[in-house]
Amino acid sequence: MTSPAASDRHRLCVAPMMAYTDRDFRYFLRLISKRVMLYTEMVATGAILHGGGMRRLAFHAAEHPVGVQLGGADPGALASCARIAAEIGYDEVNLNVGCPSEQVGHARFGACLMAEPQRVAGCVAAMRGVTAVPVTVKTRIGIDSLDGYDDLCRFLSTVEAAGCRMFILHARKAWLSGLSPRENREIPPLRHDVVHRIKRDFPHLQIVINGGIETLEQAWAQLPLVDGAMMGRSVCANPYLLARADREIYGMDAPPPSRFDVSWKYMEYVEDRARDGAPLHLLIRHLPGLFHGQRGVGAFRRELSVLVGKRCSGRDMLQRALDFVDAA
Repeated sequence: MTSPAASDRHRLCVAPMMAYTDRDFRYFLRLISKRVMLYTEMVATGAILHGGGMRRLAFHAAEHPVGVQLGGADPGALASCARIAAEIGYDEVNLNVGCPSEQVGHARFGACLMAEPQRVAGCVAAMRGVTAVPVTVKTRIGIDSLDGYDDLCRFLSTVEAAGCRMFILHARKAWLSGLSPRENREIPPLRHDVVHRIKRDFPHLQIVINGGIETLEQAWAQLPLVDGAMMGRSVCANPYLLARADREIYGMDAPPPSRFDVSWKYMEYVEDRARDGAPLHLLIRHLPGLFHGQRGVGAFRRELSVLVGKRCSGRDMLQRALDFVDAA
């Protein structure tokens, strides 16, 4: 699999995922790939403006390119948060119009906003009015009975008119009642064909496809049909699958980093974050995935857990755990 030269940062993206794509995981992924586009977890506007959400906006300069995903439906609040995100240095502001959770729906944002394209357009316009950072939208291809192709086209056209030039389309509809968020990622059938048709009918828009893309080969296969592909849970389980992305998706010449090199560089970061008070067990939870499929990964994971409990130094902990694993 070879790649033509390409500068588009969205050729391969890692999805915003609650409880996964925090600042530490994003830094960890950046050690594996320099080019893949990263996103924060969804951060609700209320948490930023009235709660503790500001700490979730913190990020390391090495994470670029990185976008923030906002959850909300009030144009004024979203504009305030977009301004903050731009001032902090995020490369993109993404509006969540795809989360199907009941809690999010009760707050009247997420996937339920697909039924209110004018409101979404107003939100996009408000955010674009306060920052030059690109404002994008991540959405489903439909919700409940509002799942016809014409419904999707109407939604995209309305939001495009407010200045949105990029849409990330999860190629499944969402059922807003009766299915959990996890079930909404698995039960509604994948309709990649719908996203491909949208790109044909809206060639001037940048369209990134999401849903069911688990390997670089699957992502690569999408690129002749859309502008980019987004991966999710497969990256959480096996982050090292991104090691070939810079070469095979972006056409870079540099060889991929080894698992051991990533481990040691990440441990330097872990020690810095731990000195600032970040919980060690949360910092090192990403490391076992680096050795997904490698011999000894189970013992590696168990040894890390034991050593965290003993409060060993980071470097000693890593060296002792690495003794259990083979890493190509």
